[in-house]
Amino acid sequence: MDIDAALAALSHLDIDRNPVSVKAKSRDFFWYSPVLKAHLDHLTADFVVTPKSEAEVIEVLRVCYSHDVPVTVRGAGTGNYGQAMPLAGGCVMHMRALNRVKEIHPGRVIAEPGCVLRDLDTETRAQSRQELRMTPSTYATATVGGFVAGGSGGVGSVRWGALRDLGNIIRLRVVTMEAEPRILDLRGEELPRVSHAFGTNGIITEVELPLAPAYDWVETFVALPSFPGATKFAADLAEEDGILIKLASVYEAPIASDYFQRVAPHVPPDKPHLVGLMVAPQAIDAFDIFTARRPAAQVIWRSDRGGWPREPGPVYEYGWNHTTLRALKVDPSITYLQVRYGYPDYLARIEAIRAAFPGEVMQHLEVMREHGHVMFAGLSMVHFTNAERLDHIIREHERLGCMIFNPHRYTLEEGGRQTVDARQLAFKREADPKGLLNPGKMIAWDAPEWNFERMYSYARIRAAR
Repeated sequence: MDIDAALAALSHLDIDRNPVSVKAKSRDFFWYSPVLKAHLDHLTADFVVTPKSEAEVIEVLRVCYSHDVPVTVRGAGTGNYGQAMPLAGGCVMHMRALNRVKEIHPGRVIAEPGCVLRDLDTETRAQSRQELRMTPSTYATATVGGFVAGGSGGVGSVRWGALRDLGNIIRLRVVTMEAEPRILDLRGEELPRVSHAFGTNGIITEVELPLAPAYDWVETFVALPSFPGATKFAADLAEEDGILIKLASVYEAPIASDYFQRVAPHVPPDKPHLVGLMVAPQAIDAFDIFTARRPAAQVIWRSDRGGWPREPGPVYEYGWNHTTLRALKVDPSITYLQVRYGYPDYLARIEAIRAAFPGEVMQHLEVMREHGHVMFAGLSMVHFTNAERLDHIIREHERLGCMIFNPHRYTLEEGGRQTVDARQLAFKREADPKGLLNPGKMIAWDAPEWNFERMYSYARIRAAR
């Protein structure tokens, strides 16, 4: 790795070598996990480059390839799993300047990867009354390229499923890291090569995503006396074909009263479990009927009515990964898990986990749709004691039939299904022959015989200085 030679060749570009800002741009939200914090907290790149065009992206990759400099791409750095952490140092490629919305059409939008999701939605709403199908809870700061490369679902998944499901990405334009980088337009069966690949096998320079009609969503909190009742309320609502919703989050007590500071004063003591919802305005009458048929449910907030001295802000910022973020601001010992409670026995499995870890694991659920069926993603909050106990909790989830996507690991495989994605590995061999793109994040490239019995540790991870 010849950093000096690479810097000399790229000196005419936007280069940052200031140690303080380089360290800040070398970090994401990995610190959600105390395990990842212990492993990754010291890491920093040697320099950051901010390309302003696809041509500059190509130039950076060509130069870094010739001098064996690793390249780790990043957007806003809102990912929680160390996706954007430069394990081997080298270059961080910051995509913030590639932020244009290029084209808006009926049902689709084409944008550069550094475009912030909220800005993209603002433009599509203004020009066409359309919006993105799904976004993370970090909608106000996350970029569209970062979401595609590192995300998996979010607000909107209750209707549209996971980001990698068929139809949720139309096209990706990708630059390879070779002696002479190539530009590839990927569609259809080719998309899983690079979607949710952490930038390990290509740099996304253009994204084409589907759009849906935009609505002034009515946001609401509903309080219920029992957690199983709250879970069933959310599932039943999501199964109502005629009631269009964009979000259904379920919070076990005492999450709302302990960690939602603006909501806590309004949580009824006899109804401490909450459901957070986004409902289309044309569906509000039907939603009112649905709720009235369930006398245990009490609407405590609706954005179209107001009434609180301090409004809670967007309900989606209480869901998905924002739930853990709010808890961490109150109790830094909190961490989380990512769990899949699949159709049809999700209610039984959720209750089995609650019985196994009362008080230690707090249930936070997000309704998703999978192959036409309602299911739940669990972003459970855990009172962390040590890594060994956390691993035990994970194993018990798996023993009880719950799939864990481990957010305390920084590799693609460990944070996924603990299996090799042959498509991504094959494409890395083609598009990144030296293995310089975000090294250390794909076990199948580094250690193909790995058996997942313990946490993978990248052999070339940069040591603390």
